Amino acid sequence: MTANRRTNRLAAETSPYLLQHAHNPVDWYPWGADALTRAKTEDRPILLSIGYAACHWCHVMERESFEDVATAALMNEHFVCIKVDREERPELDAIYMAATVAMSGSGGWPMTVFLTPEQAPFFAGTYFPPKDAYGRPGFPTLLRRIAELWSRDRSSLEAQAQELTRRVVAETEVALSTELTRDTLARAEGHLEQSFDRTAGGFGRAPKFPPAQSLRFLLAQYRRHGRASALEMVEATLDGMANGGMRDQLGGGFHRYSTDAEWLVPHFEKMLYDNALLAVTYAEAWQVTGSEKYATVARDTLDYVLAEMTSPAGVFYSATDADSEGVEGKFFVWTPDELEGVLPPDEARAFAAYYDVTPEGNWEGHSILRTTRPTEEVALALGCHASALGDMLKRARRKLYAARGERVPPLLDDKILTAWNGLMISALAECGRILDEPRYRDAAARAALALLDTMRRPDGGLYRTSRGNKTHLKACLEDYAYFADALVDCYEAGLGERFIEAARQLGQRLVHDFEDRENGGFFTTAHDHETLIVRPREAQDGAIPSANAIAARVLVRLSWHDGDASLAAAATRALVANGRLLARAPRAFVTSLLVLESLFDGPLELVLVGPNDDARTQALARAVGRAHTPHRAIVFVDPVAPSGGASPLAQGRVMVSGEPTLYVCSGSVCQAPITDPSAVPRALDAARARLRESARERL
Repeated sequence: MTANRRTNRLAAETSPYLLQHAHNPVDWYPWGADALTRAKTEDRPILLSIGYAACHWCHVMERESFEDVATAALMNEHFVCIKVDREERPELDAIYMAATVAMSGSGGWPMTVFLTPEQAPFFAGTYFPPKDAYGRPGFPTLLRRIAELWSRDRSSLEAQAQELTRRVVAETEVALSTELTRDTLARAEGHLEQSFDRTAGGFGRAPKFPPAQSLRFLLAQYRRHGRASALEMVEATLDGMANGGMRDQLGGGFHRYSTDAEWLVPHFEKMLYDNALLAVTYAEAWQVTGSEKYATVARDTLDYVLAEMTSPAGVFYSATDADSEGVEGKFFVWTPDELEGVLPPDEARAFAAYYDVTPEGNWEGHSILRTTRPTEEVALALGCHASALGDMLKRARRKLYAARGERVPPLLDDKILTAWNGLMISALAECGRILDEPRYRDAAARAALALLDTMRRPDGGLYRTSRGNKTHLKACLEDYAYFADALVDCYEAGLGERFIEAARQLGQRLVHDFEDRENGGFFTTAHDHETLIVRPREAQDGAIPSANAIAARVLVRLSWHDGDASLAAAATRALVANGRLLARAPRAFVTSLLVLESLFDGPLELVLVGPNDDARTQALARAVGRAHTPHRAIVFVDPVAPSGGASPLAQGRVMVSGEPTLYVCSGSVCQAPITDPSAVPRALDAARARLRESARERL
């Protein structure tokens, strides 16, 4: 950086997204008292720009408008300009996205919203081009028009602000229902089947986002009723994503979404949360189907995160960009010449045939790696055995991954978010338990302990984000919910009682700080959060599961372990608070529906007593991990270890005849203790049948 390069107030921030704009000629403020006070003092409108570091069109608008001196001068002359990282401030993103959708019918990032000094939105949109074109105003034209209206016809803008604010507030109103029934689950499955793409998998038309929560919902329904259609939707979608360009075939992990219906052309950014959610989904698909390809995808996804998204402290970075050298996807695509520059001819030919690398390319003259034919079919075309082809591909992937590492990589958004780390800790703990991979469990424990050490405030609450040596911003609902849920997963993976104790503390804090005591459910922000134009709350699933649903889930799970009916009651109130919405549009609430099902059915109670380092204990644990048990409470009891705050479910459980022993209970009935791992599947099937017989049909 040259000595005379200008900086603005964003230079003091930690968010990589805000720091990307620290040298714009725009007089940017971060959201805070300084900017809001100036707007009121000078009676200026606020220009609020919201985006995130891995956002391609955010970069485009920055290059075209925010780095342009003339455009920046217009912004500085007429507005107080505020830049927000949506990942740091989800409550602001939710409020002003609701306004953007209400005004334009759609939303996205970059989000551009104009506010009164009192923070009320009066005009909103997403990306604006630098010049007038196709009947749309360019960004400078828009700035001049709004500045003129503010000066000459302010009353019309204030009237628009009142209307938009009213619509934003309406989005937060509860939709109480006094009764929820199991029929809602069947309707959600029916809605998914109606929108299912029978050709390529997934739901709806392009663009296609990874529907992890819907797939986990369908797996749970298949486990309950056995209808083939539910499993067919899961397998077709998982296969389409795993074989297509949305999966990084060299490095592992998944890109953000597919721009086409066939899963070929991704939006190349990679998000921590997508990879966490998908890893668990593929692991659960392995439990249900026994297909090793799904276990392989789960492992590859987590191995990518551990290799490329993990900090020296063991916590996880947020995302990588879609762009490299200013070009979307450049880091990931290949040509035959590039293959031949790295690989010997036989490997280059085999790799190109298997991963669809052609001279004409499958995207803008280059090839996005994907698999369109089985290994056996490609081997036959090449005149070799499938095993020989597999060996060549393995060697080639290793060499090409190393060669790709010499390219200019996409930007790494290395901030740490408590919520997203919670999702990845859950994935590692669960996949470690399911796939019997100690390294994943160890990574989960290390990350969870690091967060407990660095992200807890002196008052016992949580921070939202950290980067470098700066930890700041009070946590939102999703931070408490996802992290507490992850801590329960760590405990149920056998990592120790300290994790359930920490989960209890966060669960209590969640209810105390976030519950809507009048209507039920939970607000996005804590009771002591700064006053905004509305206190947001959300119940629908989006790119990540509904924080209200995960909050309800962790409270239900804690109630199972502790016998605290008040926690389950708070979870029930959260579901009832959105009951009419669940009934009206169940597909948008699949995480809530899984919680609802857990309240209908109750848990499988699985208590494993035996020394952790005993091979017989581990064999029983593998048998439990192999079984798909979405609604369960698992307790590991090491009889030679000191016990502190153990789950009451463990009381009185001892080894039988000195053998590691599994206790399986359901519906207040326990089966005979099990010491033989081969007896576990049969016992679990019997316990599930008992739950189905005793399940409630309505809440």
